[in-house]
Parts: sequence; C-alpha cells; structure tokens
Amino acid sequence: MKEQLIELLEPAIKGMGFDLIELEFKPGGDLLRLYIDIERGVTVDDCEAVSRQVSGILDVEDPIPGRYTLEVSSPGIERPLRTLAHFEHFAGERVRVQLDAPFEGRRRFKGLLLGVEDELVKVQVDDEVYELPFERIDKARLAPKQ
Repeated sequence: MKEQLIELLEPAIKGMGFDLIELEFKPGGDLLRLYIDIERGVTVDDCEAVSRQVSGILDVEDPIPGRYTLEVSSPGIERPLRTLAHFEHFAGERVRVQLDAPFEGRRRFKGLLLGVEDELVKVQVDDEVYELPFERIDKARLAPKQ
C-alpha cells in the first residue's frame, strides 16, 4: 500500500516543486503522514498547499478505504531517509537504520553514514563498517548527536 501511495502522490508533489521525503501509512491505520522538503525550507503554507493537492488526488482515486487523517510536514532534524539518493546526499551524517530482518546478527544500526556503493548502504558502527543491502532497509533516519 505504501508504494502504491508513493506512486500515486509523488508526481503531483514533485510537480509543485517539493520532494516527497517519506510517506507513513499502515493498512488499517487512521493516519497518512507525508514528509516534504524543498531547498529553501518548508513553511506552514507549503504544507497546506501540498495537503490540498494530495487531498484532491486521494478524493478522486480513493485508494484508502475508510476514514483517515492526512498530515503533511517537514522532515525535521531526524529526517527520514527513503531513497538511495537520500543516503548519498547525507553521507557523513549520523544515522539510525532498521532492517526488515537480522543482518550479521542484528537489525538496528546506529552510526556514521559513509555512503552508497552498488545499492549497499555503508554505515560505520564504532570501529566496524556494515554494508547494508538497500532493499532490506525498513526504516532509516538521521540521528544527530544530542
């Protein structure tokens, strides 16, 4: 369902000049959350404009049965990473990555994002470098030091 929603909504969002950073929706859930970004930074007016556009598309296409709430916001400091381009762009930053199943004995990795090579996301955790298969990544976010 998530991929279908991305395919449906991303072209319109890009057409407005924004990047769809992430889409969160669980079947049976009541919240559809979109994270958008633009180089100059996202404003409340931007979120409202994208919300109106997306609402129109969802009303016409009706891909989600039942009631739900649409929320559009900026990605924030702990920005989600969804595409290989996101991982490439934020090389050198700290990240949290969760896989769909254990890889080398673990599912969660928190460390320095080294970059992407051949669809492998390289993350340094302490003194060890992990090459995580992109297709196995369930969730990933920036994890700035606090």
